Amino acid sequence: MQKRELGRTGRQVGVVGLGAWQLGADWGEVDEDQALGVLSAAADAGVTFIDTADVYGDGRSERLVGRFLKGRKDSGITVATKMGRRIAPQDPAIYALHNFRAWTDRSRENLGVDTLDLVQLHCPPTPVYSADEVFDGLDTLVQEGRVAAYGVSVETRAEALTAIARPGVASVQIILNALRLGPLAEVLPAARAAGVGIIARVPLASGLLSGRYDANTTFADNDHRSYNRNGEAFDVGETFSGVEFGTGLEAVRRLAPLVPSGAGMAAFALRWIVDQPGVSVVIPGARTAAQARANAAAADLQPLTAEQLEAVREVYDELIAPQVADRW
Repeated sequence: MQKRELGRTGRQVGVVGLGAWQLGADWGEVDEDQALGVLSAAADAGVTFIDTADVYGDGRSERLVGRFLKGRKDSGITVATKMGRRIAPQDPAIYALHNFRAWTDRSRENLGVDTLDLVQLHCPPTPVYSADEVFDGLDTLVQEGRVAAYGVSVETRAEALTAIARPGVASVQIILNALRLGPLAEVLPAARAAGVGIIARVPLASGLLSGRYDANTTFADNDHRSYNRNGEAFDVGETFSGVEFGTGLEAVRRLAPLVPSGAGMAAFALRWIVDQPGVSVVIPGARTAAQARANAAAADLQPLTAEQLEAVREVYDELIAPQVADRW
């Protein structure tokens, strides 16, 4: 798999990684054997970057990743985790060094490592990005050897741009997909100029861009695609990228003719992200080993043509931008 440098971490990672939210919670049930099978299939297919968080299943995702890595010494896999969302309500004051130490110590234990490869603030309140003491604390974590590098996971373009200006920020994780084009104009160019990595999350718009859903599709009660349709539990932009489900289905219907022969809609959607200048790695999730392998194979597709890229833009401008362009 093609590799790219992950910003200021200095690490080389495959362009398609694995998001491990599904292995923890909020996507229906995934048992341990199934989760370990997903991790193994992804690694065997060339994935060298796994993204998790301390809040996914209250540490379950981290522990599963740690258990997997224990059996694959010298795997060359970079693991990024996130911290901060286990405490509610969210208050900027909790983003302090004493909490950072406690949170990263817990993640280090869950993952079975002395030093975390990359730790990211997990979509904290907006004022956190402007607080010098927050980033001084993160620098201290690096100095103490708890983490090798740090980054941020953001909801908005403005938060991303504020973070990119911080000299110690190695990477920015942001929602980017064919239904969320907002970051293309400013965020990706700013990250490239600063040498900051871009981790593209929610690449399939919570499965909308897999092409497998229709108006009759339903989701389990413990799946955020049921309980967070209107942002009841967390930012609505994390569920279907904030796009109304029916509108998303119509967008996918219009995008379907663009998919190359022999490829699927999901692979096309992932390739679209890989083709965006400035993207370091895209992190689709997977609930099965087959999905993990199919996602990794998207890296083998030929780059999309100018005509395909323009067609994606046209669908976005007509259907999606009115719902999301001014929000994220």
